[in-house]
Amino acid sequence: MNSTDVAEKRDIDEDYDRTRVSNGEGAVYIPNPSGHKDQLKRQYGLLGICGLALNIDNAWIALGGSVSIAIANGGPPGVLYELIVACSYYAVVAACIAELASAIPTAGGVYHYASLTPGPRWGRVIGFFTGSLNFFGWLFDLASITQIVSNVVVELYAIFHPDLVIEPWHVYVAYILITLLVTSVVIFANGTIPILNHAGLTLVILGGLVTVVVLAAMPDVHASHNFVWKDFVNITGWGNGVAFLTGVLNGAFTIGTVDAITHLAEELPNPSVDLPKGIFAQVGLGFITAFLFGISLFYSISDLSAVSSGGFPLATIYAQATGTKGGAFCLLMIVLLSLLICLVGTLLTCSRIWWSLARDNATPFHELFSRVNETLSCPIPATLLCVIISLGLGAIPLGSKVAFSDLAGSFIILTSVSYALAIAPHLFTGRRNIPKGPFHMGKAGFFFNAAAVLLITFFDIMYCFPYGLPITTQGMNYNSVILVGITFITAIWWFIHGSRKYPGPKMSHGATKI
Repeated sequence: MNSTDVAEKRDIDEDYDRTRVSNGEGAVYIPNPSGHKDQLKRQYGLLGICGLALNIDNAWIALGGSVSIAIANGGPPGVLYELIVACSYYAVVAACIAELASAIPTAGGVYHYASLTPGPRWGRVIGFFTGSLNFFGWLFDLASITQIVSNVVVELYAIFHPDLVIEPWHVYVAYILITLLVTSVVIFANGTIPILNHAGLTLVILGGLVTVVVLAAMPDVHASHNFVWKDFVNITGWGNGVAFLTGVLNGAFTIGTVDAITHLAEELPNPSVDLPKGIFAQVGLGFITAFLFGISLFYSISDLSAVSSGGFPLATIYAQATGTKGGAFCLLMIVLLSLLICLVGTLLTCSRIWWSLARDNATPFHELFSRVNETLSCPIPATLLCVIISLGLGAIPLGSKVAFSDLAGSFIILTSVSYALAIAPHLFTGRRNIPKGPFHMGKAGFFFNAAAVLLITFFDIMYCFPYGLPITTQGMNYNSVILVGITFITAIWWFIHGSRKYPGPKMSHGATKI
């Protein structure tokens, strides 16, 4: 641990973090803002949490990994301009989440925010549904990122084995091995994760810079300015306006993880101050790196049709740009290493959400999933549940790539709806029901809250439009079906368990139990 992290550990905000006091019988723990005692090590400093935020977001790699989806909604200009819109939209949402995280720094994140902002009457039920939607959104994100990493691994092998016919089972075998590797790190090497985050931060920035330089310098012929900035390619069948707005989903997938580090609140010495900084660093640096990467990526394309029809578009673009197997291999290795660290952070986030729900008795078998191995600083049962479900989701492409694509895309809708369920009650109750944290927007908060809710509502509707016209089974968009399905499952669990046995979170430091 470096001197900065040590200094931050000494500067603990006693209103929010772990404190020992004497009760005449020895030292006892004062609960943190979640209402529970600390069970996880507060091992992340400001640099570490910023690194974790950027590693989970991994914006420029996420843009490259999903670029084939957005190429249909405008081509290169569409991808770039849609990214600007998405980042502007998520900057507004991020400000709202950062304010709530500063006031209520708990691992539950938006689940706890949504439990408090509506007030005592509605907080229990709204928080319950918010936690479920947020968890499933992150679970689908975990599966989608693992799928991208698996494709990268197979493509790395295929570069030097051109006769290989890539089959779905090749990717799934890689999926299983990668999942086991990441799970081992999260459970057995938790203490090394801050170091990984520092390395990942360096890799995201320097690796991105190296990639941009290579893509700019190596191609013998660059694409035209019109190709990159003007030639809007719309093959969806929708009008250009609808095609553009639905394509913002790709930019949202790139930058839309603004609540990620909030779920690590109970692993920071000073979360009420550091979480907002990490959130804004994630959105700002994520946009800069993704936008610069996108520009260099599109200038290096020589055959767009090959990119659109290829199995993994980023590998095709790298091959076109470098003209050598070794060059494409090295650039894909940067992607692989970055995404492996990203997966560690994503699994951390996903497991912490389920664990937070379990310790408040919001899940099945809550006594099991609320357990923490304090020596390893890991909620092992919650982590293993996320892993098992992810392995099941990863098998879906063996039967249907379309179904898996819809699950991956629904990540954005599920998480953004969970944000709205935390932010909208805060607005409609006059922003009265939570204490002010170190980061507080004052009267401007009303504007940001209203804008965030309107933007989430508008874009989530657009993201549910069919992918193209005429509408076919293959081109149908099932995001709305998935949202309704998760909500319906949650409602069943609410009536079976939640309405009678779920007490709501026991918040402390001025927050009322609901």
